[in-house]
This record gives sequence, C-alpha cells and structure tokens, in this order.
Amino acid sequence: MSRDIPLWSPKPDQSAPTFIAKLQERHGFDSYRQLHQWSITEIAKFWSDVWDDGEVIGQKGPQTFKAGNDFISSRFFADSYLNTAENLLAHATSSRAEEIAVIEVLEDESKRSITWKDLSNQVAKVAALMRSEGIEPGDRIAAWSPNLVEVLVFGLAGLSIGAVISTSSPDFAPSAVEDRFGQVEPKLLLVADSYTYGGKSFDLSLKIVEIARLLPTIKRIIVLGNFPKQSPSHAISWNDWINLSEVAPLTAYPKFPFDHPGFILFSSGTTGKPKCITHSAAGVLLKLITEHRYHFDINENDRVFFYSTCGWMMWNWMLYVLGTGASIVLYEGSPLFPTLDRLFQIADEQAVTVFGLSAKLIDSVRKSGLSPRNDHQLGRVRTVVSSGSVLSPEGFDFIYTDVTPDAHLVSMSGGTDICGCFLIGVPTLPVYRGELQAECLGMATDVFDQNGKTTSRDEKGELVCRMPFPSKPLGFWGDESDAKYKAAYFNGYPGIWTHGDFASKTEHGGYILYGRSDATLNSKGVRIGTAEIYRVVETFPEIGEAMAVSQDWDDDTRVILFVTLTKGFELTDDLRVRIKSSLRTEASPRHVPDLIIAAPALPRTKSNKLVELAVTDVINGRVVRNRDALANPEALDWFNSLTELRPNA
Repeated sequence: MSRDIPLWSPKPDQSAPTFIAKLQERHGFDSYRQLHQWSITEIAKFWSDVWDDGEVIGQKGPQTFKAGNDFISSRFFADSYLNTAENLLAHATSSRAEEIAVIEVLEDESKRSITWKDLSNQVAKVAALMRSEGIEPGDRIAAWSPNLVEVLVFGLAGLSIGAVISTSSPDFAPSAVEDRFGQVEPKLLLVADSYTYGGKSFDLSLKIVEIARLLPTIKRIIVLGNFPKQSPSHAISWNDWINLSEVAPLTAYPKFPFDHPGFILFSSGTTGKPKCITHSAAGVLLKLITEHRYHFDINENDRVFFYSTCGWMMWNWMLYVLGTGASIVLYEGSPLFPTLDRLFQIADEQAVTVFGLSAKLIDSVRKSGLSPRNDHQLGRVRTVVSSGSVLSPEGFDFIYTDVTPDAHLVSMSGGTDICGCFLIGVPTLPVYRGELQAECLGMATDVFDQNGKTTSRDEKGELVCRMPFPSKPLGFWGDESDAKYKAAYFNGYPGIWTHGDFASKTEHGGYILYGRSDATLNSKGVRIGTAEIYRVVETFPEIGEAMAVSQDWDDDTRVILFVTLTKGFELTDDLRVRIKSSLRTEASPRHVPDLIIAAPALPRTKSNKLVELAVTDVINGRVVRNRDALANPEALDWFNSLTELRPNA
C-alpha cells in the first residue's frame, strides 16, 4: 500500500469534539501543527492549560515555568503543592464512587473488579499501615510482584503519603532485584509467593528469602498469596497486614511540592547496573494528562487495557489513566497463552475502548496467521496503541486488515527516561503506514544531524528534544552532581536532550523510527538503523525474528544477521540469497549483511526488547555487563560458542 494514502482518517461527524480539538479551537488555531508550535513556544501558558484541563486538585501557584541555566535546572510549577494520589482517586468521592475502577484478569481466566470507593478505602488502609511502619515522605518502597490490584493499591498508598515507589516483575532474579532496589534502599517490600506464566506456576518462596538477605534496608516484607513456611522473620501476609488497620476513608491528603519524588524507574541495565531514574509524581501527572486526555481523548466512559508487567513504565502509564476517570484492565500472565489471541479475547470480553500492546506482540500474532477480527467483536475498540519498539509497516497493515478497520492506530515512542512519549498519535490527523503521527504536545521533538542542525525531510538523524518538559527526570538516585544524568542525555548536543533513537521526518509531518541509535550499524561508512533491516527480513514467512549486529573484523567492521526460524523451516543457501536480494532492492546494498546465521533464540529484556548490545559484546569478545537484566540470559551462551566468528577460526 502506498505511504501517501492514509490507512485511517478521523471522522468529521463526531458527536463531540475531542479534547485536542477543543484546545485548538480555544486558541484559534487552524491545525495541529500550529497548536503544537504554540505549546513549545508558550511553555508556561500551555502547561497552565494542561493543569486546568486536567482539573488538577492542588495549589497551582503563579509561576508555571521558570527557565534555568540549562535543561536540568529549569523548573515547572515551582510554587505548586498537590497530592498525586488524590488526583488519581478523585472519582472515589464523586457520583461514580460505586462504579468499577479496576478489573483484574488472570491467565487462568479468573477475574475480579474493584470500585472507586473500595479502591480508595484500601489505599487509605495501606497508607495508614505504611505510616505505622515508619514510612515518611521521601522514603523508598518497592514491589516485586505480578500485575495485581494490590500493587496498584500499594503504589497509590505510597504516593498518598509522599513515599517513592519502584516496581519490578517477579521474573527478575534476586541478583537483578538487588541491582535495582539495592541502589535505592527501600524500607518496605511487597512480594508474591508465586506467579503463573504460560501455564506454569513458579514458586518464589526461596527467592523471597534470598532477596531479604540482599536488601538489608527492608524493615517489613508483605507477601501476597500463601504465606511461605520459610519466610524471613520480618515478613507478614498481605491479608494479616491489612487486618491490622481499620481506618476511615481518605479525606485529607498531605500536599507536596511539584518536584517531590514519586517514582524511581530503572533503565534496562544491559550495559551495567540499571540507572535509577527519579521522577516527580506531579511531573508525570502533568505529562500524562497531555497524553491521556489530548492525544487519546480518554474520559470516564472509557475502559483502557495496555498489556504490561510491573517492570515496564507502561504500568505507571496505566496507573495514571485512573486520573481520567476511565476504568483500567490489568492482565497477569502470558499474552500468548493459552492461545495467541489471548489479549484480543480480553479486549473483546471487557469491552475495551483503548487497547495497547507491544509491537513485538502485534508482530507475533501477525506472523501466526491469525485474524482476530474473525473471532472477536472488538466493537468498542476506538484506539489501538503500539509501543515498546518500532511497529513495522506490515504491523500497521495487520491492524487495519485483521484487527479493526475503524480504530485510530497509535504507534508511540518515548520511554522510561521520561515516563511518557516524544512521538504519539493525534486523533484529529490521518494515520499513514509505518509513521508515528506527530510530536506530543509540549514536547519540542526534532531530528538533528551530526552537526546539531535540524534535518530535512527523509534525512536520518538523532531524535532529540530541544526544550524542557515536566516529566524530565529529577535526576538519577545517588547521582548528586548529575554527572550520570548529563552523560546519559546531553553529551550528544549541549543543552539538548538526545534520546538515543535513529529517526527521520516525513512529508506528512510524521516520523519514522529506525531503532536505537546506540545499536546503529556503520556499514561501509553509512549509518544504518537495525529496524531498517528487520522490516525487510521479517516479512519472510520462514523468519521468526532478526537481529543485526556489528563485529570488528580485519581492521574494519562487518554486519552479521542472526535470525530465528519459523517452525518447519531451515536456513538454506536459497533463503540467504533471497534475503540478501530483498535487502539490496528494498533497502540498499549497504543493508546487505556479510553473514546470515540461524540462532536458536535471541536475547531480550524483561520488557521484550531485543538486546543487540549484549550480542555485540559477545561476538567481539567483550564481557556482557549485566546478564541478569535479560529475560533469557541463557540465549547468550550459544553466541559465545560460535567459534566460526572468532578471528583465528
């Protein structure tokens, strides 16, 4: 399909204007482009509007934005005081108190739901218990748990008293938990006795004991599920802990400055110990109001489901959806079990209106040959969201041909670093194949060449952000001089946030992403994004996944393409020839790898992203700096055994 023909266009006969259309009309702009330009030039006015449109509860103060000496020192809402949990639970005291706030679905198909009123009451109980455990504003608390309602309650309770929250999924090994939580020294830890994935149950009791030993700052461990016989002396079951409190519902929330820390999120940790990215709870609130309300048009009539674990920033993104009054759906289990269309089944059964899943999951279902629209109604799905990695053009086609032809497809990109997006969807603009629609409001997103100049259309370069925004990190925990913070984002172009994505702008005003720039290949002197190779190679039915890496060779570099094969296929010489021919004609001769090798599995992070850097280290004889950050570290052993890639072989 031509890139010039929209896959989807907004319907002009909408019964009510979108939030973004209202904002555009209010300021007299004729287009989204004008609105966006205003949002990054009139920074104070725009973010003041966000506060008002989001009906933020708190004291706004007179100064919305104060420019600092640099990106890091600039401040938002320096005079404001608010409580983020109060804003997220505002509907608990409205006429909707008895309506459903959260629905939890487990892999075994068991379900439970909780109303706004009950959610608020549970948060009040847990907040009181945290205080009784000595938790004070600024203290860190953590959860190593499946994606359950209790983790939401725990997080909201922590926010309500000013604690700083970190979460992790239970498939992280104790050493990986130590690498993360050990740096921030939490006092309270929520864990689970077990979890289920892919039809298998995993007992965590011995790991709880190990984690208790590795995290000596923990004063109390709260255990979800059955209380293990071999438990640390300072552990207590969730039910026993909850029964210690019989407090009244929350009525008065303490107020905190805008820059009070609320979350510590962690980088993937594939190049060393994970970075501890400290976020303002209120900063994330303002940022996600722009996304949830303006860009997704979410309101209290919506039901939002984005598949995530507690170890991905999308868990935080979903938590903040509560601030819109929409209900959220949590799922705990494998997204592809017992059938590959499991998530689509849930979206159908729960009448989901905003449905999110990773690009990798979309690709997995697409390659399976399934057509979810044949077996599921999906009639209420208004928006389909893709994140986590680059959604291929074929992924766009799949959504519109095999999922729903009527939904607004949003391919968005941002990250843990900002707990939000740089590039996102716009419900008033058309969707073009393979393109991210536009820059997020309030984000001065751009693409720079190597000289720090804005690129021309279709010219590839570094994705950057030229102006500060409320969810920029407060800093990295323990990085008092901001040395690590500056090195992470500001070494590329002084004073400009460099995000580490390889991108280009399109004639439609959108963007195309080519993968991480730190995984960019240098082939014959030309920079190539790995996603450009994957787009071509993964169209072959014989290929499951692909990974392209660069190896130092004969005083130069060569590109090696590793592929996994679909069941029943082999990597024959004929298939190699066809892959190289397609890359030569559909990309360029420089995209053709020097070697193509079949691998049993490709290493990935817990959030399902391929880890090119780890394989690059292995084949170049370097030490992989953090195997525990990988979901399948054993996959690296095969790469280490490839003697034919050694120079002396």
